Amino acid sequence: MKAFIFDLNGTMINDMTYHTRAWQNLLNNELGGNFSWDEIKPQMYGKNPEVLVRMFGPDRFTMDEMTSLSYEKEKKYQQEFLPHLELLPGLHEFLEKAYQKGIPMAIGSAAIPFNIDFVLDNLNIRHYFKAIISADDVLLSKPDPETFIKAAQLLNISPVDCLVFEDVPKGAEAAANAGMEAVVITTTHQPDEFKYLPNVIHFANDFTDRFLKELVV
Repeated sequence: MKAFIFDLNGTMINDMTYHTRAWQNLLNNELGGNFSWDEIKPQMYGKNPEVLVRMFGPDRFTMDEMTSLSYEKEKKYQQEFLPHLELLPGLHEFLEKAYQKGIPMAIGSAAIPFNIDFVLDNLNIRHYFKAIISADDVLLSKPDPETFIKAAQLLNISPVDCLVFEDVPKGAEAAANAGMEAVVITTTHQPDEFKYLPNVIHFANDFTDRFLKELVV
């Protein structure tokens, strides 16, 4: 592979429990919903307004209201997660080795820039990435391939030569739709949930996995 593209939440940092908790608080305590943890978890992909539409239908909120609610949710998430913010085991070493080898890297995430900046700047890892695609940069969310196609274009690398790191089925499906192979980090979903995707070449708990280490030897 000539380039690496990383999803952010759940792939680089293990924060999805905090996102689920923030969503549950917003949906139930502030918006009057009655959603269980298991009902919310599979809906947490794509842009925040899309999550709100999936949970409450298309007519409950205006776009301005959804934007405001999104920032409210993310502020709560950041406040609770900041004391625990760290890269997954082995990832810093992986990024450094890839960087030293001149392998171009990008982030392709459905997160808003507010959350991406929160991670990159607090962990001081922005310099590793030549391109960053956020929710604000695409019209269509994963599993549409737009996020990963745009990242490859900014890296000036053919999609077939890009390896995607993901943690959710919709993300790995987006990689497949972009013509890219994927490695799945099993922080939030188990391998059997990806069995319909032929482009997944490996599953790993984190970046200490031998297969991943050999990618940057």
